[in-house]
Amino acid sequence: MATQIIYNVTSQVSHAIADAWLQWMRSEHIPRIVATGCFTHAAILRLTEVDDTEGITYAVQYHSESRELYNQYVTEFAVDHRQLATDKWGESFIAFNTVLQVVN
Repeated sequence: MATQIIYNVTSQVSHAIADAWLQWMRSEHIPRIVATGCFTHAAILRLTEVDDTEGITYAVQYHSESRELYNQYVTEFAVDHRQLATDKWGESFIAFNTVLQVVN
C-alpha cells in the first residue's frame, strides 16, 4: 500500500489582499495544482489562536496518494507554481511548506 502524503503550504497573507488571495486560491491556484494529477484534492484551513496583526494565516493541504506522486510534483511543477504566486502577490504574503505522512 502506498504511503499517503499531505503537502502543507502555510501562508500569512496581508489584510490588504486577503479576500482576493483566497478567491484566487479557490478558483485558480489550487485547481491548477490538483490538475497536475499529483494530488487528489486540497483543503484550505485558517489558523486560529495566532497573531493576525500582520495578516491572516492559512494552511492549504494538498493530498497525494503516494510519495512518488508528491516527488513528481516537486520536480516537475512546484517551482513554476511558486513563481506564479510570487509574480501575482509579490511580498504581500509569505509561505513555507511542510510534508506530512498519513499514519492512521
